[in-house]
Amino acid sequence: MSVKMMVSTAADKEKKDRAPAPFYEALRKALKKRKLTIESICPTTDVVARRILDEYGAIFLAVKKVTTPPVCMFTAEEQVTRFQEAAGFTAETIADAEIELQPQAMKALLKARAEAQEENLDITPRGGAEAARRNYEESLRLWDTRFLPALEYWLGQGRLTAEQVTRLQNLPLHNQVAEVLELEKSGIFFSKDLSKSILYSIAAPGTSQHIAMLALDVTEFDNPRVREILAKHGWFQTVLSDLPHFTFLGLKEKDLPKNGLKSVEADGQFFWIPNVVDLSRENSLNKGLDH
Repeated sequence: MSVKMMVSTAADKEKKDRAPAPFYEALRKALKKRKLTIESICPTTDVVARRILDEYGAIFLAVKKVTTPPVCMFTAEEQVTRFQEAAGFTAETIADAEIELQPQAMKALLKARAEAQEENLDITPRGGAEAARRNYEESLRLWDTRFLPALEYWLGQGRLTAEQVTRLQNLPLHNQVAEVLELEKSGIFFSKDLSKSILYSIAAPGTSQHIAMLALDVTEFDNPRVREILAKHGWFQTVLSDLPHFTFLGLKEKDLPKNGLKSVEADGQFFWIPNVVDLSRENSLNKGLDH
């Protein structure tokens, strides 16, 4: 084999190693290690759940030392409580806020914080205790902080009628989320700035990564060095445009592509999101980002 061919082969291998694997292929392998299937956590017939998986699914690729959710969407507080008790969590007080995370995630966070402090930096929770573990009711309350004001706005703009607003408010929650996502196809957005999908502004009820106790909203998210340190310890931004939100995957950054994630730049920061083709996501990237 010539030197030129050897160099070419090595370069091709390196390029292949860095190219993102298809998300669902990587997810299938990751779930198999947990004796789960894609269908069991997210039925193919459930369009809403599958959209959630496309957007927030990076969490299911986390290392086996943590417990990932058994479903894409929790539907009741009791279901969330059972999961959180089975997964286990530990509490730490950081910057006067007591936060709760799964033990492995907390261990990595504390190591990252110690490293940051050695450089006269810090890593602290943004928004108090709510920055980490959340329950089902909290995810529902946060959904309403986007959903209800948007209803009022679009009613005032004449894009929704009073009858439609009342109907949307009274729908079963799963159907409500489905209708919101459908309305967004016609430009009726429910994000904070009403410019993009609500899923890039707040999680649908029961779908937040905070419920899994593997997510933390970080005050110092805009500091590049802080983001580097968090990544070194397995914490990455995995929800597009949610700038303060970091997810514990416990993986090395160089291994994220082969685990089905791709790097996307938004607002000057890089997010590791599921490597799936999603036109609605691409369109939203062109709409601007709210914080």
